[in-house]
Formats: sequence, structure tokens, C-alpha cells
Amino acid sequence: MNLKKLLASKETIVDSLKTPPDYLGYGENGFMPELNIDPEKTQQRFNRLISYYVKHRYARYQLSGQFLDELKKIVDLSQKNKIKLMLFISPSHATHWEAMKRKDKWSTFEEWKRKVVQISDVFDFSGYNSITTEAIHHNMENYTENSHYTPKVGNLILNRLLSYKEEEVPEDFGILINPENIESHLVKIRQDREIWAKNNPDEVKLVKEIKQKFDASLN
Repeated sequence: MNLKKLLASKETIVDSLKTPPDYLGYGENGFMPELNIDPEKTQQRFNRLISYYVKHRYARYQLSGQFLDELKKIVDLSQKNKIKLMLFISPSHATHWEAMKRKDKWSTFEEWKRKVVQISDVFDFSGYNSITTEAIHHNMENYTENSHYTPKVGNLILNRLLSYKEEEVPEDFGILINPENIESHLVKIRQDREIWAKNNPDEVKLVKEIKQKFDASLN
């Protein structure tokens, strides 16, 4: 790639960040304030996004050696330049992980975590904890839908990462994982999923029916 093309590519990326697509509902600083503009439609948003992940995202979900190599380059570069890099796995809602399980991608997600901790320690906010298991209802405190959380949750993540006001962060939210504790951590998440499923049969049923509807459409 010559210099002109490289500069053009850089300018395109910068411009796209300045003017994100209107349909995404972006506000200032990359936030998406329009996502939760109507609390009465919370259930509809969950249904729509779970369906999207079942139909599209998880249909293509697989380990990428290339992306893992790129992550390692970032970690190595940060260490070389004495930059403190902190990695974390986002806390999507429990129904998000249930959709992954229904699409038989759970083991792939676990293997990805195993690969990541070989590169760097990482804070894991995913799984089933006091934040991610909030029941689906109007005026949710933690989520706008299954994959996007509220500023409140974002602040809790930052508090955990930066050791700031940790007394406000739930004890089970954000576990630092590494090669030494990864297997016990994965076992606990599986156990937590069973407890969540037993206590939330309606949400399990919701994801199951969305998956069944999609499967039926393929016949």
C-alpha cells in the first residue's frame, strides 16, 4: 500500500468516527442514548437482538488465530512501550450467553478465553452475576437490550479496572482470570448458568423459542 492510500484509509476511519451512521443512534462521545428512549419497548429490543445473534452473529462465530495474533501484538507493543494495558470481557445479559449456548458455541467461547489468558490476564465481566442476571422488564437499570449495557454498568466496569470506589462494585462482577484460575472459573460459570436457568425459566424459554423459530424457517 502506498502512502497516499494509507493516508486516505486513515482519514476515512477518522471521518467515520466523527460521523457515525444515523441508524445506530449514536450521541456524543460514542454513546447511544437513543437505545433506551422507550422503556416500554425493552422486551421488543431483547427479542429483536437475540434473534439477530441467533440468525447471524453466532452462525459465523469461530476462533480466529489471526485476531488472537493481533491481540498479542497489541499486548507486546504495550509492554515494550511501558503502557499499562487492561483487558476485559464485556458483561452482556444472561440471555445473550443463553443464545450462544443454544447455537452450540459455548465451548468455542470457553476456548477463546483459554487462548486469551495465555496472552494476558483479563477481567471477565461475562457469565452470570448480580449485574448480568437482571430480569427483563421495563425500566431496566443495567441493560437496554441483551448486548448493550447502561452507563451505570460502564462505570462499575471502570471502577473495577481502576480500583476506584470498589465498595460500589458487586463482589461477583469482574473476575481477574489467568492461566492458573481459568479452568475453575469456567466451571463456576457453567454452574452459575444452571442456577440461573432454574431460577429464570421464562427467559430460557424466550431464547429457546427464538432459536426454534429460526430453525423452522430453514425447513
